[in-house]
Amino acid sequence: MSEIRNYTINFGPQHPSAHGVLRLVLELDGEVVERADPHIGLLHRGTEKLAETRTWIQSVPYMDRLDYVSMMCNEHAYCMAIERLLGQEVPLRAQYIRVMFDEITRILNHLLNIGTHALDIGAMTMVLYTFREREDLMDAYEAVSGARMHAAYYRPGGVYRDLPDRMPKYEVSKFRNASTVAKQNAAREGSLLDFLDDFVSRFPGYVDEYETLLTDNRIWKQRTVGIGVVSPEEALAHGFTGAMLRGSGVEWDLRKKQPYEVYDRVDFDIPVGVNGDCYDRYLVRMEEMRQSNRIIKQCIDWLRKNPGPVICDNYKVAPPSRVSMKENMEELIHHFKLFTEGMHVPEGEAYAAVEHPKGEFGVYAISDGANKPYRVKLRAPGFAHLAAMDAIARGHMLADVVAIIGTMDIVFGEIDR
Repeated sequence: MSEIRNYTINFGPQHPSAHGVLRLVLELDGEVVERADPHIGLLHRGTEKLAETRTWIQSVPYMDRLDYVSMMCNEHAYCMAIERLLGQEVPLRAQYIRVMFDEITRILNHLLNIGTHALDIGAMTMVLYTFREREDLMDAYEAVSGARMHAAYYRPGGVYRDLPDRMPKYEVSKFRNASTVAKQNAAREGSLLDFLDDFVSRFPGYVDEYETLLTDNRIWKQRTVGIGVVSPEEALAHGFTGAMLRGSGVEWDLRKKQPYEVYDRVDFDIPVGVNGDCYDRYLVRMEEMRQSNRIIKQCIDWLRKNPGPVICDNYKVAPPSRVSMKENMEELIHHFKLFTEGMHVPEGEAYAAVEHPKGEFGVYAISDGANKPYRVKLRAPGFAHLAAMDAIARGHMLADVVAIIGTMDIVFGEIDR
């Protein structure tokens, strides 16, 4: 009888659960994973190198395309790094807007992760529910930036513009009758803040629906409980951050431990897991959505009561208003110089990190005093998580690999930057 040997297969990049461009080489003994080797390089965008050939502000839209599920959080870290190099303060209203949209982005990210993770494992309905709520939040993105995904809304010194006083509305068409349109426009009669206020009042009920579908679902628990267990010590050794770290019971969150913007002014809790498995990481993300909802509500209440500037008045960093440009030739020159040559950032280096939905997203920027970065290095949270794939997947079944990839919440734009 011939000896049975291990065999090697490619899990992706064509596999639907590999989410596009992950080539995972698996060495199997039957259906048991003996070794998992993630290969990166198929997507490679060269974002860090491209940043050296663009002005400081021209790289803001590139940040959106790194993790294309958590767009504004990427922009936030990049703008903070520039602001630290400049020594530039950000108006308080802009800080609240940034925090509010960071948390909107966190909910957007977790909705996609939980929906597609369930879909990968075989729960078809969940993704339909989560995409329903994503539509509302995408409308909020579109209202402030004009784009549903790649917003380019944050700017060094603040945000591009203040929150709009009215929301876009649906119109009657051959696909929508008058009663449907009236129902869809019910929350769109006021400002963006009114629209978001209506959303945050409804959202806890939606999260309850998700819990009903998944949390005590015996098939979901069979696929996630005890799968991909990571101890606190292992999580720290691998450089895990975000839900991957908190799911293992380590209470670490940059919003609490190293507060930035106005996170020290809002009230929220840090959810942590107990067992460090896929199920705990799912529960952490579910609770994070509830906590983000709390933060958004507090930001809405503050922004209603406190008007003010949303970008700094340093014309070497931010453009002057259109009204003042028409009255002052010097400001017009500042405008043209800023949009043609770009800002000149003082020599130095800075690191800025945010509590991204996937973990710690950091930007290390070096300036030589020119209008372009000398060097930009990105600290992508998903890179460290994927690097631990072998340690987490070893000894699990082939079907469990899908659950483990899903719980990592990887997006290759930031990993293969």
